[in-house]
Amino acid sequence: MINLEIMKYFTDHTMSVHLKEGCTPTAKVGEPGRIRIVDLDYPPIEEYLIDAYIASLVEETYDNPKAFMELEDVGVKVIQMEDVRVTITEPPTSEAAEITMVRPVARKKLLDYKLPGNLRSRIENEAEGILIAGAPGAGKSTFAQALADFYVKDGSIVKTMEQPRDLQVDKRVTQYAPIEGDMSKIADVLLLVRPDYTIYDELRRDDDFSAFADLRMGGVGMVGVVHATKAIDAIQRLIHRMELFMIPSVVDTVIFIDKGKVSEIYELKMSVKVPDGMTEKDLARPIIEVKDYVSGDVKFEIYTYGEQTVVMPIDAKPKYVNPYAKGSPKEFGQRRRK
Repeated sequence: MINLEIMKYFTDHTMSVHLKEGCTPTAKVGEPGRIRIVDLDYPPIEEYLIDAYIASLVEETYDNPKAFMELEDVGVKVIQMEDVRVTITEPPTSEAAEITMVRPVARKKLLDYKLPGNLRSRIENEAEGILIAGAPGAGKSTFAQALADFYVKDGSIVKTMEQPRDLQVDKRVTQYAPIEGDMSKIADVLLLVRPDYTIYDELRRDDDFSAFADLRMGGVGMVGVVHATKAIDAIQRLIHRMELFMIPSVVDTVIFIDKGKVSEIYELKMSVKVPDGMTEKDLARPIIEVKDYVSGDVKFEIYTYGEQTVVMPIDAKPKYVNPYAKGSPKEFGQRRRK
């Protein structure tokens, strides 16, 4: 347990605390999907006080065996202290000293998400390249933790790649950080370790997507966490970062999290066909079909057209309903008049 004065700003329902020199302390309270920002009942933070907090946090990092200095550069420090992630910025990186402390407030099991039975079966037996997408604070990491615990209890060897290492996972899960700031070096290590699944939290830069793809193509089951405002945006972030038609081999499932719940589920499949809306048979080409996993409907088609990559939404076409299918024309007319 962290025994520092700065922890007084937390309550049982506090997700994050934000302290800035000259400003009233604020906090985000609640759970993913039900978060509100509140001003705390404390005076504005003076310079001497925030300097004292920073000094105590840095000292605790070296005294507490469960604390790690994840990043230290000019004007910025990132510390993982037990289950609390601390980000410290000072001039010249920021115009004033600031401390942001974030901790998880929800620990869920996969069963808590009430997933469709066929999706649980897919996660367990089929899906080998999963993207967990959503907006900041939507609950992506909480779902990733639940998935990691599910894999461990299913008898799989699970590792994570994180910066900082703030996922709250089973003790049997080893959490890796970059070597000299380079995730690709950890990817090389994992190819030797050969875990069944690796949770990559989170994918941001080209190097992250490259390491993710290398591990997946090397036979490691991969789960990546990525920021996106829509499920299709997560897929579009892969375009131009790898060969287009390699994408379904790297990512076969996209799970979109919104307000702490699974909102959309897409599966990716390759096919060769004429793109939707075109009629000439000689226009047939390889296409990535993005399907709604629950309904089976194709939502998007991704293909090349000339030198362009097209992400085409597929509008649901209304099905023709025969008004005479039930009863005679006379009975149909009677129903209309009613």
